[in-house]
Amino acid sequence: MLQAYFREWPLTLVSVPKILSNPLVASNHLGNCVRQPNALSFDRDNNRDIPITPIMGCCECNHPITALTSRCHGMSVRIANVIESPHKTIEVLVVIVMLLIALPSALSAQQLPEPRPLRFDLTPFIGYRTSMSFPVEPHVTGMNPRVVLDASPSYGVSLGMRLANEGDLVEMRWARQDSYVHAEDITPQPLRQHMILDQFHGDFSHETPIEDWASWARPFVLASIGATHVSSSTNISFTRFSFGIGGGIRFYASRHLGFKIQAEWMPIFVDPRVAFICGSGCIVHVGGTASSQGEVLVGPILRF
Repeated sequence: MLQAYFREWPLTLVSVPKILSNPLVASNHLGNCVRQPNALSFDRDNNRDIPITPIMGCCECNHPITALTSRCHGMSVRIANVIESPHKTIEVLVVIVMLLIALPSALSAQQLPEPRPLRFDLTPFIGYRTSMSFPVEPHVTGMNPRVVLDASPSYGVSLGMRLANEGDLVEMRWARQDSYVHAEDITPQPLRQHMILDQFHGDFSHETPIEDWASWARPFVLASIGATHVSSSTNISFTRFSFGIGGGIRFYASRHLGFKIQAEWMPIFVDPRVAFICGSGCIVHVGGTASSQGEVLVGPILRF
């Protein structure tokens, strides 16, 4: 290592008598150690000059100089300390490796930007709707004639946006129930008819955190308002005002994925009256203030 270090600047520390013997050097460096380039002896190895570096010592007191900076009679001499302890070298390497492992994670934790809030929720769902009865008018005393929409599965999708308060969500929801309608306490008994119910609601929900619950489970309350369209295979079609009240629980597996369970009660106002064909030459009118049904649905939540 010494030979590699002094290859470009070979040095020889000479004593004061040698300096005095050279008037030109003595006039400039009297009393100091003098660097004399190319004063080292050389060996020849494959036609290359390889300097043979002697042990360095102070030119005044002949003490060996081993520190990076040594002082001798008020003189500072800067040299390389190339003799190092093997144990000290191992300790330095261990410290460097530990710093290389610890620093990147610490810096990344400090420089990691705050995640951007997710504003939109997309929820495809499947559910089940209960039956719904429409009273027949005019009403006959002692009888309860009605037209009944059978209970059946439902499906749909909702897309929503979260407000400034992340727990407040506004959604547009479409749901469809593919079912059948039949009459009860009506003579003659009308045929069972295929009927489709499409519902378009605006949902307004608020998540209410509970202290003892896990942070990934968030119960919510829900209110909805919109319109319900009913159509059948016998050219019966009408649209009426509807609303809903309910609640549920949202489970969040990650920032972008969750799961929802929801239950809702949904009244439909059937006014003005609607005519149903109950057979050949038979028409019944259904009406009343409101008819209602319930729905339970589940589905994944995709957040972005």
